[in-house]
Amino acid sequence: MSGRVDEVRGLMDAHIAESRVRGDDFDEARDRHHERRQKERGRRPPNNDPVNSSELDTEMVAGPTLTEEQEELRYGAQHVIKLFVPVSLCMLVVVSTISSVNFYSRKDVYLVYAPFHETSPLASTKVWNALANSAILMGVIIVLTVVLILLYKHRCYMVIHGWLILSSFILLFIFSYLYLEECLRAYNIPIDHITAVLVLWNFGVVGMICIHWSGPLRLQQAYLIFVAALMALVFIKYLPEWTTWAVLAVISIWDLVAVLTPNGPLRILVETAQERNENIFPALIYSSTVVYAIVGTANNETTGSSSGVQLDSPGDAESGFVPTWRDEANEREAARRRVVEEDVDVRPRSRSANDVANELGLGDGEQRSDQGTARRPISRTPFQRSPDEEERGVKLGLGDFIFYSVLVGKASSYGDWNTTFACFVAILIGLCLTLLLLAVLKKALPALPISITFGLIFYFASNLLVAPFADTMALHQVFI
Repeated sequence: MSGRVDEVRGLMDAHIAESRVRGDDFDEARDRHHERRQKERGRRPPNNDPVNSSELDTEMVAGPTLTEEQEELRYGAQHVIKLFVPVSLCMLVVVSTISSVNFYSRKDVYLVYAPFHETSPLASTKVWNALANSAILMGVIIVLTVVLILLYKHRCYMVIHGWLILSSFILLFIFSYLYLEECLRAYNIPIDHITAVLVLWNFGVVGMICIHWSGPLRLQQAYLIFVAALMALVFIKYLPEWTTWAVLAVISIWDLVAVLTPNGPLRILVETAQERNENIFPALIYSSTVVYAIVGTANNETTGSSSGVQLDSPGDAESGFVPTWRDEANEREAARRRVVEEDVDVRPRSRSANDVANELGLGDGEQRSDQGTARRPISRTPFQRSPDEEERGVKLGLGDFIFYSVLVGKASSYGDWNTTFACFVAILIGLCLTLLLLAVLKKALPALPISITFGLIFYFASNLLVAPFADTMALHQVFI
């Protein structure tokens, strides 16, 4: 038995001696690395001012801080583009449909919420008809919004889901059938009813699955853009002329009240969702990333960023138009810190007798450090996002898409492309200013008022001033 113990001790001494030799090699490698860093610092331009340790620490931190700020700016710019592209596509669908399908430009049927049809030739009568129609429509919107908030506050999720599913069903099946029929008639494309029904059935079912359950991100985004464009076409078709412009002005004011006032419905909805750590229903929000909320359960592992009205974390109201900038920066900083710690700590700890005994199968199975604490392995893999983690991105309410498209589509219905392009640019400028204000003020702001105000100003200025001026110049063949 004593011979067995001596043999084990001899093996342990050999392992310890070998680890010390390796440790000395690592000491030499670390010293060489330190000498190289000193030489690189010596190549820098000389500075006669004395440099203390605090200034050196400040200099070493300045580089990563600047890099983080650049990464945050690049991250925000990418998400601004992710908003511009879907908004532009939605407006493009509406404008192309208005210019090619005459059905949506004819005024023969009106919504039940617009009982005054503006048939009088007097401008004063049209004005009060438009104001009355817009007041009735806004009353309906306010009532429905309050009902939605009450249902959400009392956790009536099944009722809300049924409501949204019914709305999506009407849009994806009934209104899509009307849209398909009018497009086929406008382009004179023959198709039998069986094929049309099969195509519409597959289109609607896939849309319902992607919007209310799960599906490819691009497909979900495409369906949401199409639904917003279809709703915008419905407003353009079934609202009287002056009522459409009045509704755009009134809805912008309502957006301010609903988001910025302490008791605003949209603000209450957002705060309630934050308190419950839930995502707002994906049928109401366009997201640049996957957002499938599990209603009734709080998911503490994934969060989302937002633009406009949806905020997902309690600190989002203080973090600008992309609330995850700071979170992403913190993650990148933590990853860089881990990599630096792994690179600096190149000298391994000399193994204790217990470690060697564990390797020989004679220890107690517990790895201890020199101080007797449990040893934790250091991962040397670079920072990578897990594939199942929800990618954060920007979100914008579908109502913003709808009314942006209503303004541009209504401007294009008069056939003036200069006015249409001016309204398009005005909306993008207003959206960009809204995002800039969100980043500067660091509080949630409505997305409609600035863009709609700019769009209305550009429309009437272009229609009343620029267009007559351009026509007069073209008539007299004067070119500038």
